[in-house]
Amino acid sequence: MPIKNRFAEMLPDITAWRQDFHAHPELMFDVQRTAGKVAELCRSFGCDEVVEGIGRTGVVVVIKGRNSASGRVIGLRADMDALPIIEQTGLAYASQTHGKMHACGHDGHTAMLLGAARYLAETRNFDGTAVCIFQPAEEGGGGGREMVAEGMMERFGIQEVYGMHNMPGIPVGAFGIRDGAMMAAADTVDILITGKGGHAAKPQDCVDPVVSYSPIFGQISGVFKLLPAPADRFQCC
Repeated sequence: MPIKNRFAEMLPDITAWRQDFHAHPELMFDVQRTAGKVAELCRSFGCDEVVEGIGRTGVVVVIKGRNSASGRVIGLRADMDALPIIEQTGLAYASQTHGKMHACGHDGHTAMLLGAARYLAETRNFDGTAVCIFQPAEEGGGGGREMVAEGMMERFGIQEVYGMHNMPGIPVGAFGIRDGAMMAAADTVDILITGKGGHAAKPQDCVDPVVSYSPIFGQISGVFKLLPAPADRFQCC
């Protein structure tokens, strides 16, 4: 099939982009190098519009199809940021920045969307407009929220947005899809247990918070990552 053949031809470039991003990971909104390279490449592809700085460091790329009569505008989204992790893979293209690593695959997501942008800009064989969204700060920073808050959806007339995420363990050539939520997200929860001080020999005269905390710990420790409370939260009288 022509599409498969063209993507096979592009594979060395897409691989090189991914390995370059992997070697130079950036965190949260501080993705200036990554975003700059994304913008530079998309301009070289001949995309119709390349807008930088949306959601602080996000990049939005507009590609118009041969026939735009339908007025359909579809967004394709990838994330660009890495994680604060020390890489120990020993790869030739391992992170060159200590304490930062593309351990979640966003380097691959960015490279894949660049490949899609290049192919769409070359062929224009679609109806409507494709908008490629390169988002910063997916790892807890709310980069997507920032881009939407700046009016991205309205500015580019985006009607639907599609994204994808790598999933180790799925056979090569297969993918999963469903309507609605599909993958888990991280969040932070504070649990404050208030007790009454006393002596261990007179448990009837006190309210021991440790007794209340123990079953909670047993229930949630397998689901949540427990972080110690600040020292000033532990008080005794």
